[in-house]
Amino acid sequence: MLSLNTNASALSTQSSLSKTQSALSTSMSRLGTGFRVNSAMDDAAGLQIATRLKAQTSGMAVAMKNTQNGISMMQTAEGALDEVSNILVRMKDLATESFTASTTADDKTAMQAEYAALGRELANIVKNTSFGGKQLFSDGTTTNGTAGQLSSNVTFQIGAASAETMDVDLGTSISNLAGAISTVSASYSDTTGTALGTELTAGANSVIDNLATALDKVGALRADLGAASNRLDHVYNNLQNMSTNTKAATGRIMDVDYATETSNMTTKQMLMQASTSMLKQANSMSGMVMSLLQ
Repeated sequence: MLSLNTNASALSTQSSLSKTQSALSTSMSRLGTGFRVNSAMDDAAGLQIATRLKAQTSGMAVAMKNTQNGISMMQTAEGALDEVSNILVRMKDLATESFTASTTADDKTAMQAEYAALGRELANIVKNTSFGGKQLFSDGTTTNGTAGQLSSNVTFQIGAASAETMDVDLGTSISNLAGAISTVSASYSDTTGTALGTELTAGANSVIDNLATALDKVGALRADLGAASNRLDHVYNNLQNMSTNTKAATGRIMDVDYATETSNMTTKQMLMQASTSMLKQANSMSGMVMSLLQ
């Protein structure tokens, strides 16, 4: 039907042209940003899922940093204990040499001076070993192994959720070590830093056994630290695996497929050209009505 008031073919073509233009605009936005989902209109459910995955990925990245910092703290403590072990071995050597008949009183006096100095250094390590400004074994004033960062249960956040935590309790081991060291050197517990002690000059050779016990306590604490560090290392590896796969899942939802979207854009461009041409032809149909009136 020829009509001046209603041009059905033109209206249909205009509607198709509008839809094609909108689709072309969407394709160009996706290709320009690199994302398939640029607003909730593009994929409401996908955007919600991707947002949740992004939050999880971000939380896991921080948790990975937490595990590495935790390992560093444990390694700092373990390194200090390595030196404690070296000192105790030297003290045991001095004690073993002191309690033999060939050692003179002057020899024992010289050995006692070194022994006392080593005891004071043990106290210095226990009081002042720190990580991030916090003492690990004590509060900086005492040598009893209390009030330090590791002297009670510590909790590491090892995941993006509140329930993903790891507790490390070294309080008993640190207290046992501090107690064992206090039995081998008066200088260790001396707050003035002047006590010389008489462990080698007037003491019994049982100090050798006490030193062996202290070495055992050092070994036990180092084992606990090593176990905690190993666990944190495994936590890190697992977080890295989860983070990689979570990022991949987010990418599948959010990232644009350039090959597919480029093809879509080319198709929409061709449809735009065709629709524009057909709209011109549809609009010219009204001219046929005028030819009938001539």
